[in-house]
Amino acid sequence: MMLLDSNIIIYSYQPAYSFLKPLVVDPGNSVSAISRLEILGFHGIKPDEQRYCEYIFHVLKQISVDDLILDEAIRLRKAYKCKLGDSIVAATALIFQAELVTRNVGDFKNIPGLIVRNPIL
Repeated sequence: MMLLDSNIIIYSYQPAYSFLKPLVVDPGNSVSAISRLEILGFHGIKPDEQRYCEYIFHVLKQISVDDLILDEAIRLRKAYKCKLGDSIVAATALIFQAELVTRNVGDFKNIPGLIVRNPIL
C-alpha cells in the first residue's frame, strides 16, 4: 500500500504533473485524514481545485488519526523535530507499513523504518 502525502495530490491537479494521476485515482492507495484538512482547509483553494481534491478524497482510502497514530506522531515529533502534519503522515505510514509517496523526501529522511519515494524526479 502507498500513503500519498498532500503534495502529491496537489501536484496531480497541475497539467505538468498529470503522470501522478494514476497514483491519486488508485483506490488501493491511501491518504491520511490530516492531508484532507491541509488541502481542503487551505484558504486559497479555488473551486475547481476543491472539486478535484474532494473527488480524490472519495477515491482514496482515508486513514483517520487515532490514538495509536497520535502516540507515534508525538514520538516522531519529539525525536526528529517533525512538523505537526509530517509527524502524523509519517506515523500513519509506519503503523500501516505503507510506502510514503511525497515530493518532500527531506522532511522524512531521518526516520528509521520509513520507506519514502519521490515520484517527481
